[in-house]
Amino acid sequence: MSASVLFDAPGPRARAWTFAGNVLGAVVAIGVAVWVLIQLNAKGQLSWDLWGPVFSTRTWQYYLLPGLVNTLRAAAFAIVGSLVFGLLFGMGRLSQLAPVRWVCGVFVEFLRAVPVLLMMVFFYGLFGVLLPGVSDKAFLAVVVALILYNGSVIAELVRSGVGNLPRGQREAGLVVGLTEGQALRSIQLPQALVAMLPAMVSQIVVVLKDSALGQIIGYQELLRAGQIVYSGDGNPLQVLTAVAVVFILLNVLLTVVAHRLSKLLSSRTAAAPLEGTGIGNPTAVAGGSRV
Repeated sequence: MSASVLFDAPGPRARAWTFAGNVLGAVVAIGVAVWVLIQLNAKGQLSWDLWGPVFSTRTWQYYLLPGLVNTLRAAAFAIVGSLVFGLLFGMGRLSQLAPVRWVCGVFVEFLRAVPVLLMMVFFYGLFGVLLPGVSDKAFLAVVVALILYNGSVIAELVRSGVGNLPRGQREAGLVVGLTEGQALRSIQLPQALVAMLPAMVSQIVVVLKDSALGQIIGYQELLRAGQIVYSGDGNPLQVLTAVAVVFILLNVLLTVVAHRLSKLLSSRTAAAPLEGTGIGNPTAVAGGSRV
């Protein structure tokens, strides 16, 4: 068994203690779950009179499914906008022009510091004044707020991802005659995007979850639709459980798709080196900056 960089490989006694801890944790978790179910049953929360309306056609056809469509619509626009915003401002923070770096840095740091809910409320009020004839102001406010906040986070991911690359990657581009900007766009940025894909996926999941904040300004997304349902049926625990399950399934699906995309991109960008030449090995092309 090989040892990790951070700690030695566990021995037989450590593995036994780890196994015992896992078993104990599982027993405790099962016990807590059973206790919760018993308490819910005692209070009548497991009654079909409360759970039945959650699975009815009326609930899904007129409330939850339209709310889910609105959630996905806002998330789709916000994800695309966040990626574009993040790439542009992330590259702006890496620009060779000091004014461009300064302006992009101020925008990114300011937007990262403002709560996304505050931005939604602000833009909802702003669009109410500037766009009185637009009926879907809540949707616009949700999308713009999500783009600005999450785009600023992605911009910082781009900056840090490029900054963490070996210096040899940039120097190799300059040696073959590329300019600073060309080396950034053609060599550094593609590698940084592949390396930071897991972090970007996490941020995309945040976009999907934060779309639920739109219910504060009246956007008819999934959580808002659930609130309308349980306000009429009197079963908030049951409806919110169904809404939570839908969000979990969406997030798991996003994670699986992103994981497969990451493996695909990694397999296409990691070419096997030709024997005795180093061609195809990114570290060799970068001037041997990594061993």
